[in-house]
Amino acid sequence: MSEGVARSLGSGRFLDWRALDASGTAGGILICWDKRTLEIMDWEEGQFSLSCRFKNVDNGMVWVFTGVYGPFTKEEREWLWEEIGAIRGLWEDPWCVGGDFNITLFQRERNRQGRISSAMRRFAQVADELGLRDIPMQGGVFTWSGGPNNQSWARLDRFLVNTSWLDQFSSVLQSRLPRPLSDHFPVSLEGGGLRRGPSPFRFENMWLKVEGFQDMIRRWWWEIEEVFGNLGCNKAAALQQVEFWDCVESERILSMEETELKNEAKVNYQKWVLLEETHWRQLSREIWLREGDRNTGYFHRIANANRRNNYLDRIKIDGVSLTEEQEVRDGVANAYQKLLSKEAGWQADIGRLCLDQISQQDAENLESPFSEEEVHSALLEMNGG
Repeated sequence: MSEGVARSLGSGRFLDWRALDASGTAGGILICWDKRTLEIMDWEEGQFSLSCRFKNVDNGMVWVFTGVYGPFTKEEREWLWEEIGAIRGLWEDPWCVGGDFNITLFQRERNRQGRISSAMRRFAQVADELGLRDIPMQGGVFTWSGGPNNQSWARLDRFLVNTSWLDQFSSVLQSRLPRPLSDHFPVSLEGGGLRRGPSPFRFENMWLKVEGFQDMIRRWWWEIEEVFGNLGCNKAAALQQVEFWDCVESERILSMEETELKNEAKVNYQKWVLLEETHWRQLSREIWLREGDRNTGYFHRIANANRRNNYLDRIKIDGVSLTEEQEVRDGVANAYQKLLSKEAGWQADIGRLCLDQISQQDAENLESPFSEEEVHSALLEMNGG
């Protein structure tokens, strides 16, 4: 991994990283962090994993992240499990493991659900022995598609965390992101935090003394509005096209024409991303914060689990998927209003019908309890007596 490639990801002089080089087109792990947020204390490199022991700059908390790239063969996969187990034996800090495991953990994580394989059982056994927990993923079920016409779908990518890691971070959420180019969907793990803005712009007074400066600023501003005002919209529209074809492909096989349209959407999105990167180079930075409450670890974990279970990223009403908050609010309100309100139209009216009625005495007799004589008579009739 070259320094130029790593630094192109952002954070400038504050960027630090560790990398495990790929073997051809397979493998390869890159872990990057902002030195203003995290301080690396130690790191271990394996054949299929890369582990970093970090300390939070703001609160001094020490934790471990392990990035993995799972091999394909059974023998090599055992080497990966041994590497991960060795990390647990080396450090006992809060721990997060993430990457492409190249194996599913549960039977439902493939669109063609077959039998539970020995590799899946072994994966579950290792996770249980190391105390690693799977976090429900929002935004989709699968993280990879492949095979002829992308007919095979599976969840190969994930984050696993231990209980002590969950105790340190509130509102932990694992989400699948859109995939513009790769056959894998990116997966993000959010734990709550604050977003820092870009470095402030500083105006130099000497610029005002340059002849033609103000006219130049006006011209530049107009050009920026023309180009970049539409850049975000074009990028968002291109990404929506990519997501649209991903949704269609997850339900059925695409035709040749639809496959070409999907590839065109990916190329179009890549064009806008590269243009945005070239002109703006604007980075967003997340700083993880530990929740400063006094709850016990048990109730803290329960609260976090409830937050994950109660999270909805979209809702389908009358066959239409709604994602925007206001759309969801209006859709739910309209659906219940339609369900609970009376429809205008014809309704049966029997108020004017003349029906035969029983007498008041007969009505009272119907509600009175059975007498002993009536019960005795009914029993005799049942016996034919």
